[in-house]
Amino acid sequence: MARPLRIQFPNAVYHVTCRGNEKRDIFLDNHDRKRFLELLQKSLEIYHVILYAYVLMGNHFHLLVETPLGNLSEFMRHFNITYTSWFNRNYNRSGHLYQGRFKGILVERESYLTVLSRYIHLNPIRTSEWDAKGLIEKERYLRAYRWSSLPGYIQKGERQEWVNYDLVLSEYGGDNEEGMRNYWNAIRSEIGLPNTSLKREIVGQSLLGSRGFVKWVRENFLGDKVSDRELPQVRRIQGYLAVDDILDVISEETGKTREDILFKRSRVRQMAMEFLYRFGGLKGSEIGRLMGLDYSTVSQGRKRFRNYLEKDEEIKRLVARIEGKLSIKKI
Repeated sequence: MARPLRIQFPNAVYHVTCRGNEKRDIFLDNHDRKRFLELLQKSLEIYHVILYAYVLMGNHFHLLVETPLGNLSEFMRHFNITYTSWFNRNYNRSGHLYQGRFKGILVERESYLTVLSRYIHLNPIRTSEWDAKGLIEKERYLRAYRWSSLPGYIQKGERQEWVNYDLVLSEYGGDNEEGMRNYWNAIRSEIGLPNTSLKREIVGQSLLGSRGFVKWVRENFLGDKVSDRELPQVRRIQGYLAVDDILDVISEETGKTREDILFKRSRVRQMAMEFLYRFGGLKGSEIGRLMGLDYSTVSQGRKRFRNYLEKDEEIKRLVARIEGKLSIKKI
């Protein structure tokens, strides 16, 4: 099996996530959370990694980090092993704590650093139990949530010396009262909005950035600098587009909204399944999650569309136009 591709270079920025094995909790109480943060601080110091944002949830965590030395894998290996060892000793257990290797998305700093910081800080209320609760209650909960870097972004008295607040706040007026107030207002403005996932903008499950950034990464890091085991993942990045790019083109050519394309039973939705598979590199299960369907429905839909395509000349011309536009986007 191909291992996840790790594109590493000095000063790269990543959104890192790690989930508990079998979706189990990795924190059983606040003592665990405190120890986790202590070990995180030590690992940051040892590997000279910059931390911009974090949040601890029940069965997973998020980090937004920069690696001046280009050493994400070494940093995460040390940190995850250290916490797992402590957790196992503390609870007299053995075996894996996490579900496989960590997931690290390479991020374009200029386009996504502040976006991801807000995304991470909003995680505590992005759960089903909070869907029906009011805006004021959500605001209060976020401000009081201890296991996140957000408190330090909105109150200097809550700062942690091993979190870098300056770069993100520079986008909101600086590391001062105005900047902190503007940042909190930006968070508040997103609390009542639908939980729009950034996953649809990720290319090849590894890159998040503009087309220029993705092209730069392809040209500089996806040639002969990777191992044979990483080649399948390289091909995903080299050949695939973000979900949003694919849906944009289908919408332009069909006149359908994204909601209709994804959720309305139609030939267009079957066509979208095929393009997401071919141009987006998504598996049937991933397409199913995107459309609220099971794997078998996606598989049958793609098969029916291919059969229909052989009989309808108008659909063939539509598919050819979409393929042409998507091919241009890949360049």
